[in-house]
Amino acid sequence: MKTSFLDKKLLSDAVKASFVKLNPKVQWGNPVMFVTWLGALVVTLITINLIATGASFSFELQIALWLWFTVLFANFSEALAEGRGKAQAESLRKTRSSSMARLLKNSVETSINALDLRKGDAVVCETGDVIPGDGEVVDGIATVDESAITGESAPVIRESGGDRSAVTGGTRVISDKIIVRITADPGHSFLDRMISLVEGSKRQKTPNEIALGILLIALTVVFLLGVVTLKYFAEFSAKAANQDLSQIVTVPVLIALLVCLIPTTIGGLLSAIGISGMDRLVRKNVIAKSGRAVEAAGDIDVLMLDKTGTITLGNRMASAFYPAPNVTEQALAEASQLASLSDETPEGRSIVILAKQKFAMRAERLEPHLAEFVHFTAQTRMSGVNIKEKDGVRVLRKGAGDSIEKYIIGLGGVYPQQVRESVENVARKGGTPLVVTDGAQVLGVIYLKDIVKGGIKERFAELRKMGIRTVMVTGDNPLTAAAIAAEAGVDDYIAQATPEMKLARIREEQGRGQLVAMTGDGTNDAPALAQADVGVAMNTGTQAAREAGNMVDLDSNPTKLIEIVETGKQLLMTRGALTTFSVSNDVAKYFAIIPAMFATLYATQGSTGPLGKLNIMGLHSPQSAVLSAVIFNALIIILLVPLALRGVEYKPLGANAILKRNILNFGVGGLIAPFIGIKLIDVIIVAIGVA
Repeated sequence: MKTSFLDKKLLSDAVKASFVKLNPKVQWGNPVMFVTWLGALVVTLITINLIATGASFSFELQIALWLWFTVLFANFSEALAEGRGKAQAESLRKTRSSSMARLLKNSVETSINALDLRKGDAVVCETGDVIPGDGEVVDGIATVDESAITGESAPVIRESGGDRSAVTGGTRVISDKIIVRITADPGHSFLDRMISLVEGSKRQKTPNEIALGILLIALTVVFLLGVVTLKYFAEFSAKAANQDLSQIVTVPVLIALLVCLIPTTIGGLLSAIGISGMDRLVRKNVIAKSGRAVEAAGDIDVLMLDKTGTITLGNRMASAFYPAPNVTEQALAEASQLASLSDETPEGRSIVILAKQKFAMRAERLEPHLAEFVHFTAQTRMSGVNIKEKDGVRVLRKGAGDSIEKYIIGLGGVYPQQVRESVENVARKGGTPLVVTDGAQVLGVIYLKDIVKGGIKERFAELRKMGIRTVMVTGDNPLTAAAIAAEAGVDDYIAQATPEMKLARIREEQGRGQLVAMTGDGTNDAPALAQADVGVAMNTGTQAAREAGNMVDLDSNPTKLIEIVETGKQLLMTRGALTTFSVSNDVAKYFAIIPAMFATLYATQGSTGPLGKLNIMGLHSPQSAVLSAVIFNALIIILLVPLALRGVEYKPLGANAILKRNILNFGVGGLIAPFIGIKLIDVIIVAIGVA
């Protein structure tokens, strides 16, 4: 669900929340804005006293109002970010309806409320049933509609005993029957975590936010000391010059100066940046268990990616037939097609299609009642068909090269050296070789090509520009792995990978000070997911994998890891850019207020004093200068809210290039914008007679 910034309900709720957040207990959580809140309160009390004594109060009242607007605009930015998350959470809650569950205990089935289920309970789900909670399929296989969670309309298969056993509460069974063991108590499911995340209700400050917060507090303290002592320096200088600055250097003016100089812009937008960064991740259907994980994604140095389904399409396609000596390509194609007729895998279908395309074969002469199809098993690593003929049974098999070699030798046949060479050549090309036999005779090799995803090489090149290395992880032999790695453009690869090898590689990289991200879905991936700095578990994976990772991808798309890294980068870039803008703003505000306040100091015969020469903006008066700066300080927060929520435009650049771009765009921009804005506001407020 996407919510527009201009949604009326969202804006009205954010405005209401802005006033609720004026509570000092809420403001205390943001020291910079708390100082602004205190300043607004003090100036308000001074204004009330002026009104009570009958003194002029127009200037002080305007200062007070704009200081309150500064706090309200900061509250609004945070409330708007939270509101977008709450709107999305509301749509997620609709999927978490209070349904009934069929509890299975001691082989007896009873109906209970889904909210009464506890971790470890077993429930029965059949066609049409809503799965009542997160769990693992412990018995059966079923087709499940997960569109309510992932937005993907295509149903998926969930079955017991594999890496696709996990189910999510709120999804619906559309065929068959499964028994699910509940793995989360009410309030602790992935849907509950997602709702809490997008609402921001349980968002904790990340280490980077805490560090930046400390820096902002330090700057605030420095400016506070500077403004407090400025009062005494002003009095001393005025006395030495035999002048009276008491009507210019007042408490409201000093408070306005303080608020303008402290980093209120980034202070007001900091929470919104963090919330919206996590919100962007949620919109990609990724649950992060903490904001720390999102930020870590932005600092990643090494990406470990599975080959199948991430770098390659995962569906290997038949590309060519390589016949054995004294065998025609057509004979090999015919046997390959017959051996693949019962193979419903994409690879099997592609073999049938390739034979049809090359030789117009349709297996028309095969009598179904005379064929006995032999399906693939992990033990034999072969499949095929037994065809009854007049002079006996024709036995056709296709399978992995080593399995077929053992099979042929067991039959007393000969495995040709030319076929071994064809198998090696296919592997060197990055393909998968399948050897075909007719009885004890080897007919040749089918070349299954593993298709590298379009554009993936360019994506890896972009990551390389950002200083991120990519490591492909595959169970393929080294020859195939090397060929795919070269075609995809990865920096390194791990062939014939085992869980222990993955874990060892992650620790090796971390030992060199690198931050590592990886994906996984099986129980054997859990140690590596737990060790990685960013471990993205597939929602379709096992419970062990989902618990070990610090992120869960509800779409179960391994390629999502690249998007997660980009989201983390964008979050860090946005925070850095707006911090740069906020700090550089202070220079212009200094030139706006200080020269105007002390323009008459040490002046003779009605001329301006030495500091008046620094009034390069030519502001009308000390009062108009102060008021213009305060107004600009408030308005810039609200003007930057869309950027804080949307994020700075992401571009795959290196750290130095990003730093240069931020300094140029937001450093120089932050320096120039206040000069233009404050001058424009000064002209307007003088023209309308409010200063």
